[in-house]
Amino acid sequence: MAPEGGLRELLRNRRYAYYLASRVSLIVGTQMLSVAVGWQVYQITGRALALGFSGLALFLPGFLLALPGGHVADRRDRRSILLVCHLGVVLCAASLTVMANEPTRALLFGEHKTRSLLPIYVVLGLLGTIRAFSGPAGQALMPSLVARSELERAVALGSSSWQLAMIAGPSIGGALYAATERPEVVYAACTVMAFLAFLSVVGIGKAPVSTDVKRREPPSWSTLLAGIRYVWSNKPILGAISLDLFAVLLGGAVALLPIFAHELDVGPWGMGMLRSAPAVGASAVALLLVKFPLRHRAGLVMFVCVMIFGVATIVFGLSHSFVVSLLALLILGASDMISVVVRSTLIQTRTPDEMRGRVGAVNMVFIGASNELGEFESGVTAEWLTPRIAVLVGGIGTCVVVVVWALMFPALRDVDRLDE
Repeated sequence: MAPEGGLRELLRNRRYAYYLASRVSLIVGTQMLSVAVGWQVYQITGRALALGFSGLALFLPGFLLALPGGHVADRRDRRSILLVCHLGVVLCAASLTVMANEPTRALLFGEHKTRSLLPIYVVLGLLGTIRAFSGPAGQALMPSLVARSELERAVALGSSSWQLAMIAGPSIGGALYAATERPEVVYAACTVMAFLAFLSVVGIGKAPVSTDVKRREPPSWSTLLAGIRYVWSNKPILGAISLDLFAVLLGGAVALLPIFAHELDVGPWGMGMLRSAPAVGASAVALLLVKFPLRHRAGLVMFVCVMIFGVATIVFGLSHSFVVSLLALLILGASDMISVVVRSTLIQTRTPDEMRGRVGAVNMVFIGASNELGEFESGVTAEWLTPRIAVLVGGIGTCVVVVVWALMFPALRDVDRLDE
């Protein structure tokens, strides 16, 4: 499709453009929601462990339902799955809007339960369930919208758009929260963004359906677990996914940002900036990769960048300056983006279309484990060790994992070109 560096040609693909618009709208909305939930939960409890349980509420349903979600993505129309899931996000955000209003919350749950976190955790669990189906469907749909020759560039552009949304979402959410001091205003904006994502998926039009007979195999344990077997047998993919799992699981400091924002005395607006900083660095790198894709030694570059991720996490844990903390998070996000692009491109180029949903589901399990389970791990260790020590231990652990994985997965270390 697009010539070398033909970003405009890629964006002229109407179906792909609508796909990007849906991702951006949804991510902006859900990131706004994350900022509001994090600040609201910490204001209610003042405890790191409560923030950790927010991550666990998102992780558990996704972990339990990811394999069925991938199987559904390989057997049903992926666009229809996204439409249903995006409507589900609209309803969840609308529910949080209603519950965040104190008089309405007291009317629904009783005056003595206005500070209970259970309703929030229930909605987060529903969002985790929705993501178990929308994640594999979205990953599997994208390669059918572009030519194989443009896949790496499409992955990089998708990642940069994702990161730009990760910048805008927390920033807007934090600014709205700081300006109004009313979480229901942020949740209402999230509802609007999720509905825009739904309309964008409508604009994609009817999705192409693979005629491969494997897509019509009757469901069984064998077909359900096929994605796990495929990832296990493909060592570069296994190494890339598991490296990301342990690096982010150990090095995740995002869950504790409400605490660091309180310590730095920057409020919800500052917390939004801190949460956006990794995405600023990541989007800059992703945009560079759109123009200048990795041509050689992609595996080795990935290992080096994950090591930088660990070092940046250590710097963040040591910092008592808002500016230094922002810079550390910016570098953290920039280095992590290399891992994202290498992992995503390896999965897309080395997985047959009829397997993409199930392999994508395995990837989602690892991503969910590294992000949401990492948030739970951060909350628990912060409760035990103090937040700063927890972040330092995680950063050091990430650096150790890089060395171990470089020895365990020489096939990943030796990956040269991603389009082979």
